[in-house]
Amino acid sequence: MTVYQLLRLSLLWVCLPHPCSPEITFKRTPGPQQRLLGASIPRSDGKILHRQKRGWMWNQFFLLEEYTGSDYQYVGKLHSDQDKGDGSLKYILSGDGAGTLFIIDEKTGDIHATRRIDREEKAFYTLRAQAINRRTLRPVEPESEFVIKIHDINDNEPTFPEEIYTASVPEMSVVGTSVVQVTATDADDPSYGNSARVIYSILQGQPYFSVEPETGIIRTALPNMNRENREQYQVVIQAKDMGGQMGGLSGTTTVNITLTDVNDNPPRFPQNTIHLRVLESSPVGTAVGSVKATDADIGKNAEVEYRIIDGDGTDMFDIITEKETQEGIITVKKPLDYESRRLYTLKIEAENTHVDPRFYYLGPFKDTTIVKISIEDVDEPPVFSRSSYLFEVHEDIDVGTIIGTVMARDPDSTSSPIRFSLDRHTDLDRIFNIHSGNGSLYTSKPLDRELSQWHNLTVIAAEINNPKETTRVAVFVRILDVNDNAPQFAVFYDTFVCENARPGQVSTQTTESMSYLIQTISAVDKDDPLGGQKFFFSLAAVNPNFTVQDNEDNTARILTRKNGFNRHEISTYLLPVVISDNDYPIQSSTGTLTIRVCACDSQGNMQSCSAEALLLPAGLSTGALIAILLCIIILLVIAVLFAALRRQRKKEPLILSKEDIRDNIVSYNDEGGGEEDTQAFDIGTLRNPAAVEEKKLRRDIIPDTLLVPRRTPTAPDTTDVRDFIHERLQEHDRDPGAPPYDSLATYAYEGGDSVAGSLSSLESATTDGEQSYDYLRDWGPRFSTLADMYGGGDSEPEA
Repeated sequence: MTVYQLLRLSLLWVCLPHPCSPEITFKRTPGPQQRLLGASIPRSDGKILHRQKRGWMWNQFFLLEEYTGSDYQYVGKLHSDQDKGDGSLKYILSGDGAGTLFIIDEKTGDIHATRRIDREEKAFYTLRAQAINRRTLRPVEPESEFVIKIHDINDNEPTFPEEIYTASVPEMSVVGTSVVQVTATDADDPSYGNSARVIYSILQGQPYFSVEPETGIIRTALPNMNRENREQYQVVIQAKDMGGQMGGLSGTTTVNITLTDVNDNPPRFPQNTIHLRVLESSPVGTAVGSVKATDADIGKNAEVEYRIIDGDGTDMFDIITEKETQEGIITVKKPLDYESRRLYTLKIEAENTHVDPRFYYLGPFKDTTIVKISIEDVDEPPVFSRSSYLFEVHEDIDVGTIIGTVMARDPDSTSSPIRFSLDRHTDLDRIFNIHSGNGSLYTSKPLDRELSQWHNLTVIAAEINNPKETTRVAVFVRILDVNDNAPQFAVFYDTFVCENARPGQVSTQTTESMSYLIQTISAVDKDDPLGGQKFFFSLAAVNPNFTVQDNEDNTARILTRKNGFNRHEISTYLLPVVISDNDYPIQSSTGTLTIRVCACDSQGNMQSCSAEALLLPAGLSTGALIAILLCIIILLVIAVLFAALRRQRKKEPLILSKEDIRDNIVSYNDEGGGEEDTQAFDIGTLRNPAAVEEKKLRRDIIPDTLLVPRRTPTAPDTTDVRDFIHERLQEHDRDPGAPPYDSLATYAYEGGDSVAGSLSSLESATTDGEQSYDYLRDWGPRFSTLADMYGGGDSEPEA
């Protein structure tokens, strides 16, 4: 403890009433703890003790803190009026600190403090005192409480909760603007003297800031403090107790004050004119360059929005604001052309986005600059006249026909010749080709719309002087339809007719109707006419068993023409149906329906289509049927083996030729090669059955038995070829032994619907003399050319 503190404690000790005065301590005062005389107190030995009036009491003791003497500090004295001074009484002390901090002389009742006491640790102590008879150990006074209160001295300086404070205040604030409040605490007793009364003062930070002495509020002291000039300030605040008087204790703290930014500075371009360059080949969106206006403010107060407000390049360039760097990025808005224009001028404005109305007086918060953009020339690739081409062409054009022309030019001032080529990855089949000089696209193979309706080609244009400069363009070739496909059956039809069918009956082949449709047919065509498909159905020839009825909706119905069918006589019928379309030129095809004769129940449901099925006895079980079928199969295998063994015993064929007619298909549908074909089949043979040679035996094998050839009756000359073919077909059907054994005889007949007579020379061998063709003039204008060529005797008859 310093000399100054000792002097202050001594003065305080003299000025105050002595806290250990015995007169104060043992002065009798009536109180709630006084007891009435005559009160009885029971004893353990059965005798009644009578309470007497209390002979001693005390009030509070006062003890000065921070005692620095060498002896124990005297607190006070306890004394009872029962004490005769003969040492018969014993004083006992209990409670807070009794026996350690506070001790009592059990004979005299003197109380001492054994060590220095700090009021800030404990302000008062509550103890209990009692006087007992030393011999009997019985209390002579009731136990009573008293308080030792510690008197405060100014031994604690004011302290701040934080060593360093951080605060901020907007720049340009008016004088007296509150910044922050600091508060110091003093551990001394605020209710006793001025030890805890704190006064604030500023030790560092003038003349910028001040502090209120009583509250500790720091305020601005200068007007218009500019953050751009100085941003950080350090202020030292002192807190002093004793009301700031001399001799008081003090503590300090540091306050770091930052001036926050306000938008009091407009943006400014560092240059009045800015020059930029860009290549003419730069695509749209390319960044040409950047401009930036500087702003002394920070954060959102420095945010700037750029815009083009004037100039001759407003439609060619655009500007965007980069938020992170606060730059204006100038970009290409439209394609550039050095040959068209080489310099553009822009007037660009930068303006703050967050303007504080308090600082309008500082001027407009915007600035402008001039940007000149120079266009630099580059060697540009060729430019096509269109972005894409579409050519339409019919599929029946000749190979080598030009279907269209693409055009390209060199946009540079030094116009270079252009060479055209096809990207073969887009034409792998090499159906098209292109003229390298003029860009004409032509076909190199026949076109077929049914194989591919569209062809997507890519044409490449390259400068001859600089082949690396190329441009591609898409060429779409649409193949237009030509009626070059005949209609056909839509599906394969599995048709049957019930044996009990009636002429004209309609059969749907379902169990939901009592009527039965032989078949409803439809057709498909690979062509796609503009007006849609329209098909016509008819029979190739008049059929006595079936007929076709066109529904005029691209479908037709097959109906019967007779009562009942017998599958034992004929189990299958072949019905040729002619299908024609309605486009030009008309295309037609003949499809053959295979109609099976089947047994049906009363509902029209097919039961069986094989003739052998009727021979099976009714009522056989499934196992029996399977057994019968196995037996039949075994017998058939044995018969085949037996026939093979017999065939091996026969002699080898007389003719060993690679062209064995037994495996050939004989087709009688040769139309001939005209009058000059002298080797063609003589149709006169069919017209004149009498000229047919007698049937000859086969010469490729030796017959086992000599069969007598049958001579068919001679038909008159007027017999129609169709009837003749039908008779020959029936003859072959009825004679299974007639050669060739494994050949297929086909008879084709075109019919006799033409009103014009035949112009063929097939029968020239059976006619003699010249022939007159004057009747051609009566056939109409279509035959006028033939009439001029052969009529009137102008031309000589051909042999």
